[in-house]
Amino acid sequence: MERKVLNTLFFSVFAVLFFTSSASSQYQTLVVNTLPSSATFSWPESLTGESVSESTTSLSVHLSHVDALSSFSDASPADLFNLRLQRDSLRVKSITSLAAVSTGRNATKRTPRSAGGFSGAVISGLSQGSGEYFMRLGVGTPATNVYMVLDTGSDVVWLQCSPCKACYNQSDAIFDPKKSKTFATVPCGSRLCRRLDDSSECVTRRSKTCLYQVSYGDGSFTEGDFSTETLTFHGARVDHVPLGCGHDNEGLFVGAAGLLGLGRGGLSFPSQTKNRYNGKFSYCLVDRTSSGSSSKPPSTIVFGNDAVPKTSVFTPLLTNPKLDTFYYLQLLGISVGGSRVPGVSESQFKLDATGNGGVIIDSGTSVTRLTQSAYVALRDAFRLGATKLKRAPSYSLFDTCFDLSGMTTVKVPTVVFHFGGGEVSLPASNYLIPVNTEGRFCFAFAGTMGSLSIIGNIQQQGFRVAYDLVGSRVGFLSRAC
Repeated sequence: MERKVLNTLFFSVFAVLFFTSSASSQYQTLVVNTLPSSATFSWPESLTGESVSESTTSLSVHLSHVDALSSFSDASPADLFNLRLQRDSLRVKSITSLAAVSTGRNATKRTPRSAGGFSGAVISGLSQGSGEYFMRLGVGTPATNVYMVLDTGSDVVWLQCSPCKACYNQSDAIFDPKKSKTFATVPCGSRLCRRLDDSSECVTRRSKTCLYQVSYGDGSFTEGDFSTETLTFHGARVDHVPLGCGHDNEGLFVGAAGLLGLGRGGLSFPSQTKNRYNGKFSYCLVDRTSSGSSSKPPSTIVFGNDAVPKTSVFTPLLTNPKLDTFYYLQLLGISVGGSRVPGVSESQFKLDATGNGGVIIDSGTSVTRLTQSAYVALRDAFRLGATKLKRAPSYSLFDTCFDLSGMTTVKVPTVVFHFGGGEVSLPASNYLIPVNTEGRFCFAFAGTMGSLSIIGNIQQQGFRVAYDLVGSRVGFLSRAC
């Protein structure tokens, strides 16, 4: 009799735990915060910080985070959001076109060991109508402080330089290489120059200085002298960094002085500093509509061993034989409401031997794009789990939207990425996002007619995303900003 009571009690406890766990895996709570009605953002103070020893094993610096530049735009948050979506579409077009024409070399054509590390500020470019994040750093000696776009989808580091043949407007003064003691041009025919995709430009133009040119799929481009220079991150100096000193920079660039290439190719910043920082870096991006107040953590980027938390969920990096810039991941499937979506499978995300298809993770793309069949299956599964939410009209590229006006919290189906090596469960705010001030929220995924899928930065928010080039893996750690 006693055993029967114990068995019954055990079964009851097990049933409660099982059904509670099952329910919690199906839905989670979304706090309904619409877009702010006005932007009240400002830049952080100019770059300052304590001197850092070259032998420091790790460096953690508390940095300010800014989501917008009120001094550069009088547009409302809703207008800025629309501009971001427009730029995002151009970004995706640029990436897909680059992947389509890749030739197997660095695709930016027209484009003693130390464990030291450093960290820096990351700033959202929302107010500039872009989906990129920016970093404050010093260039040259003495250092000129500038903002640089972080970009895991490109390799070459470059910035605008005087004299300008054509330069776009940026928030800081144009860098003048003549005022730097550490600036040096790269000679034509040198080993470093030959690492560019088209060092023949030297011969055709009869130049003694190595020339670079990087073009993007949206028509933007930068060209000028390929050089080496010192970069400073809050006191941590990195000498002889190969970078483009751009005298002709045209297209859709805004605000920042240039770009810090964080791609996987040989000319990217992580690859160039592999001996010092062990090919490791990570970033953690907070909600771009945050004003960076003291109550919210800042976005940060970290280089060195401390950049890769051991408790992360790791997935191996895949190698594209035709393109070495992008970070390809093995996506096996997606769950909605605690169940795997039947129409989403590994075969839809497979990277084939010719370099087509696959899934990349990208810091500069905002909205995650999935191959059309996978997206439709994911969308339909989410709609089925969100039948209790009031539907709203489509918005821009989003075809699944809801009217959450007058509500403070709602229950939404869970969304989980299943990677090779582990699962990553997304917070509700990473896939159901506000698009206006009236309470319209949309499912932040979109389909693409191409074979390449892209995991964007909206889905990465709140995670420390760690890149380990030596270990050939990417890690995700939630709530780690």
